[in-house]
Amino acid sequence: MTTIVCPSGLTGRIRGMRVREERIFADRKLAKTGGQVEQILKACWEETVDPGLYDFGTQTDWSKVLQGDRFYALVQIRILSYGPDYSFAVGCENRSCRARIEWELNLDELPVRQLSEESRATYLAGNHFDAVLPEAGRTVTFKLLTGADERKMAAARRSAIDQPLTTLLLSRLDSIEGVDPKEKRQFLDDLGMSDVTFLLEEFDRVDCGVDTSIDVECPECFGTTRIDLPFEKGFFLPERSRKNRAPSSSSRASTLTTGTKNSSSSVGSSTAARDSA
Repeated sequence: MTTIVCPSGLTGRIRGMRVREERIFADRKLAKTGGQVEQILKACWEETVDPGLYDFGTQTDWSKVLQGDRFYALVQIRILSYGPDYSFAVGCENRSCRARIEWELNLDELPVRQLSEESRATYLAGNHFDAVLPEAGRTVTFKLLTGADERKMAAARRSAIDQPLTTLLLSRLDSIEGVDPKEKRQFLDDLGMSDVTFLLEEFDRVDCGVDTSIDVECPECFGTTRIDLPFEKGFFLPERSRKNRAPSSSSRASTLTTGTKNSSSSVGSSTAARDSA
């Protein structure tokens, strides 16, 4: 077992994945509901040493754990299971190139942002962060996302009419001055992009977690493509090492940027949503 300290201070002992955990990835129901992450965390989190700012004692309730902590723990479980090297492929964004970029990086090198004292205090006081939209001039209240919020977002993203950016804003904004909750979606549809950018920057400022925004260099045109690190099936079920792979990001001029995911996200979620806008 390995002891880890998550960005909020949650401390626990984890183990690497075992063969039986493969069934989690084969479970279509869990895949549709976004429950695979939670099941992996429950399976591989052996013991809570210090719950930190959470009130669940030694029995970790992952639905209450901040998105940044969850993703950090997930990355550490993956490293413990398969090592820190992660290989993936992306397409070059250069329209005249479109080459397939084979890339590899060391997950240990991804920057981690700790939960600030300001964010900790605000979370403990009710998880209500205030901001004033510069263009609309309205005060909004938003929150740090938890595991329960991630599940709701996964359900919303299954809707054909929804978009990642809309889902993120709807999930994070608790209230908008002068706007009925039933009319929140309509208000967001009409929101100026300057206000959207402001909100994403505010989310980044208060969030914690793993920074998953990276730059990769195309071996054909030498152009740089910025991506949010892909976390697909190969992240937890990696293939055997591929031959003739491009040099790793740590040995080339790739830069780990300081955006905020996902992704699951964690600190990468806002950048991913911003890129999709």
